[in-house]
Amino acid sequence: MRNRLIFSLLFLFLVILDQVTKLAVASHFPLYSSTGIIGDILRLTFVKNPGAAFSLSFGNQYVMIAVTILVIVLLAVLIHRGTIRPGNLAGKISLVMIFAGAIGNLIDRIWAGEVTDFIDMGIGIHRWPVYNFADIYVTIGMVILFIGYASIKEKQEEADHAQEEN
Repeated sequence: MRNRLIFSLLFLFLVILDQVTKLAVASHFPLYSSTGIIGDILRLTFVKNPGAAFSLSFGNQYVMIAVTILVIVLLAVLIHRGTIRPGNLAGKISLVMIFAGAIGNLIDRIWAGEVTDFIDMGIGIHRWPVYNFADIYVTIGMVILFIGYASIKEKQEEADHAQEEN
């Protein structure tokens, strides 16, 4: 019960942080403005993204909302059925991050029809697509989840190999 409370509070904190940073950028910077934070490497660039990650689009805003909800529900069902089992703390945190990121961007889509992005990294004309904290949560969560599953698979293969030798 205590762990659920901690994970719920972490989820709320991440969603609120995402929404507050988007609101702060939208209320203090003109759309398409750009300000250097660390020279040209890291800039704050306020853009609106009607598409998905990297500005990919699967249709209009209603399709994007439906796809986002479908992914959230599918992930929840897979976790509930035990198909995805985050056995350790890192795995559980990764899922909290993925859900928080998905919900953070879903809130934008529902209220504004598009997502506020503002973190702009790169060198000169070689730039990563502009993103936000929700995107960071999903990316880091997926990396942690992948590493966790890869290490579990590696340990299982080592155990299977050891068993074959005996």
